[in-house]
Amino acid sequence: MISEAGNTSDATAGQAFLRMEHVNVARGDTVVLRDLSLRVASGEHVAILGPNGCGKSTLIKTLTCECYPIAQPGMLVQLYGRSRWDISQLRQHLGVVSAELPGERTPVTRGKDAVVAGFFSASTLWPNLHVTDEMRERATEAMNLLEAGYLANKLVGEMSAGEQRRIMIARALVHRPQTLLLDEPSNALDLAAQRELRDALRRVARQGTGILMVTHHLADILPEIDRVIMMREGRIFADGPKSDLLTVAKLRELFGVEVELSQRDGYWYSW
Repeated sequence: MISEAGNTSDATAGQAFLRMEHVNVARGDTVVLRDLSLRVASGEHVAILGPNGCGKSTLIKTLTCECYPIAQPGMLVQLYGRSRWDISQLRQHLGVVSAELPGERTPVTRGKDAVVAGFFSASTLWPNLHVTDEMRERATEAMNLLEAGYLANKLVGEMSAGEQRRIMIARALVHRPQTLLLDEPSNALDLAAQRELRDALRRVARQGTGILMVTHHLADILPEIDRVIMMREGRIFADGPKSDLLTVAKLRELFGVEVELSQRDGYWYSW
């Protein structure tokens, strides 16, 4: 997906979020994604589940243009119906939350400023950036959705891991993207922070934002997520309704270990 100029204000209306056909992606000398074909509708809530090293994070990096597919006949990657994007324009439609903070200045930035910086894909509010009242209002709106308003004046580096994650999700939502991409959202969070995070993501899902979540934790799969894509060794292992795939037999085959499974309040747990 290389740069293409143009106005995208109406370009994504009615378009599917993602279409991939016969995609291979290498990182260094290793092919990580192999012959991947996948479609995701706009506004759909999807979990990508699989063991460490199966290619889940590489898939997210491919969607955000940090990794590029190997060019070959029959290969296709489209986001919102387009194969070519200006990266800055694509970011208007995607909110991306990774496990890491976005830059070395973020820890010494106050919570609300870190959220506003999401408008500029910046690590902090640099003096040259022009911040409008509307941007600050949208930041407040996003923080309130995540119940993170009390963090407005706290330095990100002084927050707990759970508080930081909520600020980063608010940052990803501040420009009202159509789809939120989440890479292992509950990593490094304690039990209380995991619960707060999942409650916050449920509110995001209910307001209509599409969610594509990469995880290897079954409990991350929100009740609002109906579709599960299982990945193993860089390939799609299974793709279908959550009720069909979250079974002892399927999880045993996916992770290669004996699994016990339970369900409570719309969440699934394994051990």
